[in-house]
Amino acid sequence: MIWFDAHRSVPCVRCTRLARRPDRGRLPVDHVFYPWSAQAGVHPVPVTGASGSWFWDAEGKRYLDFSSQLVNVNIGHQHPDVVAAIVAQAGTLTTISPTVGNEVRSELARLIVERAPGQLNRVLFTTGGAEAVEHAVRLARSYTGRTKMLSAYRSYHGGTGVAIGLTGEPRRWGAEPTNVDVIRFFGPYPYRSAWQCTTPEQETAAALRHLRQVIELEGPQHIAGLILESVVGTNGVLVPPPGYLAGVRELCDEFGIVYIADEVMAGFGRVGEWFAVQAFDVAPDLITFAKGVNSGYVPLGGVLIAERIAARYDDTVYPGGLTYAGHPLACAAGVASIGVFEREGILDHVRTVGSDVLGKGLRELASRHPSVGEVRGMGFFWALELVRDPQTREPLVPFAASGAAAEPMSRVTAAAKERGLWPFVAANRLQIAPPLTTSADELRTGMGILDEVLAVADSYVGESAAQ
Repeated sequence: MIWFDAHRSVPCVRCTRLARRPDRGRLPVDHVFYPWSAQAGVHPVPVTGASGSWFWDAEGKRYLDFSSQLVNVNIGHQHPDVVAAIVAQAGTLTTISPTVGNEVRSELARLIVERAPGQLNRVLFTTGGAEAVEHAVRLARSYTGRTKMLSAYRSYHGGTGVAIGLTGEPRRWGAEPTNVDVIRFFGPYPYRSAWQCTTPEQETAAALRHLRQVIELEGPQHIAGLILESVVGTNGVLVPPPGYLAGVRELCDEFGIVYIADEVMAGFGRVGEWFAVQAFDVAPDLITFAKGVNSGYVPLGGVLIAERIAARYDDTVYPGGLTYAGHPLACAAGVASIGVFEREGILDHVRTVGSDVLGKGLRELASRHPSVGEVRGMGFFWALELVRDPQTREPLVPFAASGAAAEPMSRVTAAAKERGLWPFVAANRLQIAPPLTTSADELRTGMGILDEVLAVADSYVGESAAQ
């Protein structure tokens, strides 16, 4: 076996000798192909353990996880109750077909439905978020008999065929043409309003007028569904302004369009509610979920389905399924996770600490650092949008920056990791999404590190990227 240096992505010149003597700090990754990466530029950190809000590498360096990995470890790393539930289930039944009944699968579906808004009454399990999106779209098209889908430009819905086709952000470019019948629209983004609005209320009104026009121009009789992240995730932690999601619901009702809320990232407590739409008093027709349902301890996702849509398939075969859907080990983790949420009062913790400690602390940081153009978010889901000029709002790095153009954010990211903080970085933003069990003191520790890290971003203020 060829061993790789923990800080490099190419074989060490001494690889033969290292293969005989695998030192600490080196990672056997010779056959791993990494996602979303140019393989020669991958620098894998050799993670060997984790607990709560922390993980550590082979050299024993600890990192405070301000990203929940991929915004999925909501319950924290290695929660003993969830681990115990997986072990117990493995001792009873490790796997079984999704076509048969299973107690733990049915129990998890019941628990999810009881916490869902509106008439969402059935659960179609999948093994992840992208597959949940695939099946939500299939449900919408099958139910309506239409083909077109509406999706926002600032969105990410997954890496599989239909999901990447619906995605609006640059990660779809390399997968095109996707042959997905999709129409894209602009969602609200008050800090960078497409309509030059100056208030949240104006932004809502303009965004809904725009969406109505897109629907009318595309022919509502051809539009099966609209998919929208309840709080936009990777593309900016964009919290919808007052009235927007309610307006989307009304437009979908008016034109007979299935409203799909993508809650793969924002669901299961991330913003202080079981589902983010509940913070805006809206009930969609379908909700896609994954990640936080069991913190990714075992892969799991699903679609919550309104009864009126599910009933269509009482006497008609639904055209779809997955071998590992609703895997017993994954469902056992989900049942245990919901129990932990209830016993430990995690939703209340996210609401109160998210506002009084995290939100307040991030705004205080912004007041001291000119590179922070805006702080936005809710619960344990926030973003610091970094700029070169707070007046013109020029981003710290250009849109879809790569190579030398992305260097400022690369330096910011490196500064955080050097100090033991693992950030969630996207475009010109530091996005803050720690495990929901993170304590107030741990959050303050992380923000103290961010205070130092932002000095790197501050060094670019006043220096235009065009220079």
